[in-house]
Amino acid sequence: MKNRIIIIMCAGCLLSGCNVYRSYKRPDVMTQGIYRDTVSGKDTLPTDTLSLGNLPWREMFRDPRLQALIQAGLDRNVDLQAARSQVEQAQAMLLSARLAYTPSLALAPQGTISSFDKGKATKTYELPAVASWEVDVFGRLLNAKRKAKVDVLQSEAYRQAVQTQLIAGIANTYYTLLMLDRQLAISEQTERNWAESVETMKALKEVGMTNEAAIVQSEANYYAVRTTVLDLRRQVRETENAMSLLLMQAPGPIERGRLEDQQLPSTLAVGIPLQLLSNRPDVKAAEMALASTFYTTNAARAAFYPQITINGSVGWTNTAGSYIVNPGKMIAAAVGALTAPIFNKGVNTARLRVAKAQQEQALLDFQQSILNAGAEVSDALYQYQTAGDKIVERTAQIRALENSVEYTQELMRLGTSTYLEVLTAQQGLLNAQLSRVSDDFSRLQAVVNLYRALGGGREDDNL
Repeated sequence: MKNRIIIIMCAGCLLSGCNVYRSYKRPDVMTQGIYRDTVSGKDTLPTDTLSLGNLPWREMFRDPRLQALIQAGLDRNVDLQAARSQVEQAQAMLLSARLAYTPSLALAPQGTISSFDKGKATKTYELPAVASWEVDVFGRLLNAKRKAKVDVLQSEAYRQAVQTQLIAGIANTYYTLLMLDRQLAISEQTERNWAESVETMKALKEVGMTNEAAIVQSEANYYAVRTTVLDLRRQVRETENAMSLLLMQAPGPIERGRLEDQQLPSTLAVGIPLQLLSNRPDVKAAEMALASTFYTTNAARAAFYPQITINGSVGWTNTAGSYIVNPGKMIAAAVGALTAPIFNKGVNTARLRVAKAQQEQALLDFQQSILNAGAEVSDALYQYQTAGDKIVERTAQIRALENSVEYTQELMRLGTSTYLEVLTAQQGLLNAQLSRVSDDFSRLQAVVNLYRALGGGREDDNL
């Protein structure tokens, strides 16, 4: 009895110094300075906790047609459905880990019929219920359960990451369609104007005010814009098909509004970098991967300690030793077993080393995910500011080019300018108008990218 007590006390002292029972705690990671000032380019650390990423996606995107498309994507997208299945798998594994604490029960009925030298047959039977229970003294089951919990959280974070990416992808594709629609409208109007210009050149030639070269140049200009219209129509068709794939539907037309009618938040609050740890799903998934490797390392340590199992059985039998009784009698048995590793060719040591290396790699991945998130936030902010600045400059450029087209056309009528100058001014104006639409799209895209970079759209997709 004394020896048993001493063994238990020694084991307790040994466990007090090991790590098999420790819970995961977030390590110190770098978050300060991961946002850059969009004006000076210096590292900054915002103090305002308001974040665009906390807005529900229906408040972020107020176009009812876009809302309908996003909802359809959340309902049908293949990648998101696969991510939901991963969550269900992880939850099933967690249930299995929790049930490992309970005894396993099984029925093991058996019977025999035997006869010696053609004598009367002897029938024996046993109807036992067998139970087995592992006593988790050294944390093997505990760490398995904790790992299963963080695996569920990781799978849920992955689902949220797929969802935020899907929402941003649908929004950007929708805005791309609106941009192409606007560029197509400008090009089609230019096509009509330049077709009239060709007729004007022909009329001027008849009265001797221009020559055949000007007519040919105007026709070439007209054909050039017609090819632009054809390219834009192809891009519209391809973008509609891409949207259909996101929505898991057959390729077809997409109902949509107009680019100039879109409204997005004018204040881009980014919150503090520390919020990315809880708001950004991919960062959250990277941390849960780190926690999973932490518990894997704990489990690898627990493998060095004994495994205690209690087995028991209870039931009825009609055989007791060499005697057969009828009716049967109740039997019961209980056995305790302790299995301790002594020599396993270094397998446990190797597993522990592998687990530690995986944990170190997961820590690096976690830190890298934070830096990636900060870079994406900084890029989106600068993209938004740059697009706004370009819109101002482009608007001034378009006004100047409109005046240039008007002036050169008037000078050509007066005979003091050639059609080549008119052509150059017209092409410059068309390019500037198309670029102005691209600038509007770039600003919308920057807001969408910032929303995704801050973890926007991660709310429950069943709402």
